[in-house]
Amino acid sequence: MASLNGVEYCKQDLLDAQAHVWNHIFSFVNSMSLKCAVQLCIPDIIHKHRKPITLSQLVDALQINKAKSDFVYRLMRMLTHSKFFINVKISDDDDNENEGYWLTPASCFLLRDEPMSMAPLVLGVLDPIIMDPWHHVSKCFRNESPSPFITKHEMSFWEYAGTEQMLNLLFNDAMARDAWFCSSLAIKEWEQVFKGLKSMVDVGGGTGTLAKAIAGALPGLKCTVLDLPHVVDGLKGAENLSYVGGNMFQYIPPADAIFLKWILHDWSDEDCLKLLEKCKESIIPSKGKGRKVIIVEMVVDDNKENHKAIETQLFFDMLMMVDYNGKERTEEEWAKLFYAAGFTSYKITTLLGLRSVIEVFP
Repeated sequence: MASLNGVEYCKQDLLDAQAHVWNHIFSFVNSMSLKCAVQLCIPDIIHKHRKPITLSQLVDALQINKAKSDFVYRLMRMLTHSKFFINVKISDDDDNENEGYWLTPASCFLLRDEPMSMAPLVLGVLDPIIMDPWHHVSKCFRNESPSPFITKHEMSFWEYAGTEQMLNLLFNDAMARDAWFCSSLAIKEWEQVFKGLKSMVDVGGGTGTLAKAIAGALPGLKCTVLDLPHVVDGLKGAENLSYVGGNMFQYIPPADAIFLKWILHDWSDEDCLKLLEKCKESIIPSKGKGRKVIIVEMVVDDNKENHKAIETQLFFDMLMMVDYNGKERTEEEWAKLFYAAGFTSYKITTLLGLRSVIEVFP
């Protein structure tokens, strides 16, 4: 037994507690190792090799200083432990057995040419512009700033993205890839969600990836993408797809349904209430019971038995707090917003893993 803060603990409990603290102190190593792999295009190199690759082959393909081979080995050991790669036994022409690296489903999400690639998200979220505000969280607790991002940069993320081209490109690319992911996995479900509707507005729809997929699957549905002018500038629509540049808090084009994918979590309750009220105003009143607001967001604590799922939702919530002055919400918090905005009912369907489709009715 040993004493900690005046309480007696067994030796193993103290060792486990110390390891737990260490693990959280150094958890950034996972993220930054992942970023390094993406920057070096390691998943792409292995993919183009078309078979498991040895360490020496990987070092050659990276075209780096050969003296850094051990660095590559240690990086790959970390990422293999994190299940981004697997070790595979391979034999050379002389039947000598070597160890090689191969892709996992997770590393396939990091391929640059993959339509559903998460590489832009990795580079965007782990960019110093996004990471630096984390060093100002405690300072923000003591000042009047709405978020640590504003504490650090003296402007909101959206203002910064409007002036920083690379950040804007990474963000829009990441959202477009995620939209492709959502459309690929759930296009038949989207058909049911939009069944019977004649028009919809994808608010904050970025470059329109998801709206294009929905418009393609439902040619009778008129789709409009609303986003900031610098996002949609120069984008061309199609027969049942159009783009509108504007501020969603000021004007939303009228339609049977308003679609909000990963929008509301970026904003405070006050701003969400304003936006939901604006959505309610924009739903065409003459279309009857088919009218609704369709929201794709997380519902925190909706999968309490899955520790990893809850942890990821909480990660997102902290990210929203630090960089966007937003939040992830529980069902009770969502319901409070819907009723405050004048809606009468809602329906939640788990459709996309950690995210749900929430249909809100006037």
